[in-house]
Amino acid sequence: MTVGLREVARKRRDWEEQSRGADEAFLSHHLVPAVMGPKQRPWLIDNHHLTLALHDAGQKTVLVHIVADLSHLPHDMFLTVMDNRNWLHPFDAKGVRQPAEDLPKKVTKLIDDPYRSLAGELRRAGGYAKDDTPFSEFLWADYLRRHIKPALVAGDFDAAVKQALKAARSADASYLPGYAAPHG
Repeated sequence: MTVGLREVARKRRDWEEQSRGADEAFLSHHLVPAVMGPKQRPWLIDNHHLTLALHDAGQKTVLVHIVADLSHLPHDMFLTVMDNRNWLHPFDAKGVRQPAEDLPKKVTKLIDDPYRSLAGELRRAGGYAKDDTPFSEFLWADYLRRHIKPALVAGDFDAAVKQALKAARSADASYLPGYAAPHG
């Protein structure tokens, strides 16, 4: 339901700054994982930031890796299976779970969650390690949502990152995937 628009903008800049001949190589190394759903529609299960960034930059196609074909399932069963396999994360910009039916049907309809951008910047700043846990960045965003005021994130992103680094190193964050503070 959400992306961090700062993350989307960063990925778009990265895409636009690469040499023109590198487009095909880049796309071939960044397959977008999807599950084939009812009516033969692919449902993205990752790389939403990159996909939106490429769309915003005018890229008309991406390479898709079909992880599973669930197109034979009725819509309600499809959503149940997707949810049970951790292929859905229907949480809004406040971190509140919403009905899966409310998930946007287009990547352009994803809404901004500034805490997703903060979590991404925190990881790049060394606040936590990249982890294979599904939706780990969402978990970090929700943690930061409880520790950093929205006005700071909106008004002084750099200061919010500094405060996020302190919060990420606290023992309170030790349950999160990729926790990188010294264990004492």
